[in-house]
Amino acid sequence: MERRWWKEAVVYQIYPRSFNDSNGDGIGDIKGITEKLDYLSDLGVDVIWLSPVYKSPNDDNGYDISDYQAIMDEFGTMADFDEMLEEAHQRNIKIMMDLVVNHSSDEHAWFIESRSSQDNPKRDYYIWKAGKDNGKAPTNWGAAFGGSAWEYDQNSDEYYLHLFSKKQPDLNWENPRLRREIYDMMSWWLDKGVDGFRMDVINFISKDPAYPDAKVQKGSKYGDGSPYYLNGPKVHDYLQEMNKEVLAKYDTITVGEMPGVNVEEGKLYTGEDRHELNMVFHFEHVSLGDGKYGKWAPEKWKLTELKRIFTKWQKGLEEDGWNSLYWSNHDQPRAISRFGNDSENYRITSGKMLATCLHMMQGCPYIYQGEEIGMTNVSFASIDEYRDIETINAYHSFVEEEQILTHDQLMDAIHKRSRDNARTPVQWSENSYAGFSDVEPWIDVNSNYKEINVKKALQNPDSIFYYYKRLIELRKEYPIIVYGSYDLLLEDHEQIYAYTRNFGNEQLLIILNFSEEEVEFKLPSKINFTQQELLISNYDVKVSESIESLVLRPYEARVYLLK
Repeated sequence: MERRWWKEAVVYQIYPRSFNDSNGDGIGDIKGITEKLDYLSDLGVDVIWLSPVYKSPNDDNGYDISDYQAIMDEFGTMADFDEMLEEAHQRNIKIMMDLVVNHSSDEHAWFIESRSSQDNPKRDYYIWKAGKDNGKAPTNWGAAFGGSAWEYDQNSDEYYLHLFSKKQPDLNWENPRLRREIYDMMSWWLDKGVDGFRMDVINFISKDPAYPDAKVQKGSKYGDGSPYYLNGPKVHDYLQEMNKEVLAKYDTITVGEMPGVNVEEGKLYTGEDRHELNMVFHFEHVSLGDGKYGKWAPEKWKLTELKRIFTKWQKGLEEDGWNSLYWSNHDQPRAISRFGNDSENYRITSGKMLATCLHMMQGCPYIYQGEEIGMTNVSFASIDEYRDIETINAYHSFVEEEQILTHDQLMDAIHKRSRDNARTPVQWSENSYAGFSDVEPWIDVNSNYKEINVKKALQNPDSIFYYYKRLIELRKEYPIIVYGSYDLLLEDHEQIYAYTRNFGNEQLLIILNFSEEEVEFKLPSKINFTQQELLISNYDVKVSESIESLVLRPYEARVYLLK
């Protein structure tokens, strides 16, 4: 297996709006990031993935870009960006930009021209279709944020496709002139010194040219068009062209966000001889417990299912390709609330256990801002306190319009799964507004900020922060953590997640209790060793303790190096 710097890296995701406000307007900004680089350097991360900082009307919090080569006014200036990039590089931290090129904002100059007339030279930078004979939209596809995926434009008497908000028209990758513009823009950023790209829904860029109607699920108004735009017919052609024209000319880190991707497709996107991307984000584990209405009707999930998903990806990409490892991001709830236990008794212990589970696997670990101090979900009382377009639209749709769910049912789901769980401001201190800002922020701070904050974490040597720091140090110290192969133990156990990593004559044994009960662990007889060394644990452990049979405490995690 080829050794590469990005395989050995730990990535930290910053959602700038909620990270740190440097100028007292209630909105996080680029100077706010620069102020906290020493903190991230102390944690030990190698790469910052920066959610979009480009010019945007913010219909979808920056994922609707109106100018790919300018900075959002609220976040600062290009000079601020250049300073942050230089300061990060001085601390050996690389910057990975968020590349959003499945769609742009409807306020982008390309779209303004495109919609001006049917014969405009930029008309086919986007996907325009005439309506059906009966006056209906070109297809029955639904959009991710509700409603039809097609918006009628009265001026030019055609519909444009938007798989997300109607202010996010999809770009037409069939057009080579458009692709050239995107590649030139990417090169411009790489020449500036950024180190790579996280690519938003990049497996959506190739659509089925037939644009057929989709199957309509019972109770739905619109069809699920995903079979006709997920992993489409030309997506590999486009990514190989992007690699050849841009990425291969630089030493980059790349990860593609890919809803609906499976392991076999993951191999195609990340295989080393494929010349496409380094990694993909799949969604299988974060979709666990999705019910009748997806995440808006959440159900209990099983540890055996989680193990099956992780193991499938670990084994599937171990020879060719590379995994990205994450519990949470700006689109997911907080890891401890989702997969651990955010009660006062077990928040810290389960947070450390979840970190151990992920950071000991093969792949590139991603830490989402606040995860390293154990931030939790938020439970706002009113829908009016939420800011996320997806959450607000779900409330209007399920509760008000279709009346499928009650207010209480949907608010319960929102408290568990809304994207705004991840978007409340980072809790820096017990000062007002959690030290994020001097004024009321764009979204309320989680009320538990006086107990959970960076200042407290840095003062406590037993905090989650220092546990993450140690996990990152171990990854740099032991090649087995990066390159060792993975094997699952106790496949059918519903409380214990145990696995091994093997590299040369060394073996790691990772034992994790995912429950709040004491559970007995018996070492499988196939594990042979003469020496054991405890590398990390989230409880005090007697060094001499035999690992043949253990009683694991609630949410206990242990990692042993065996020889």
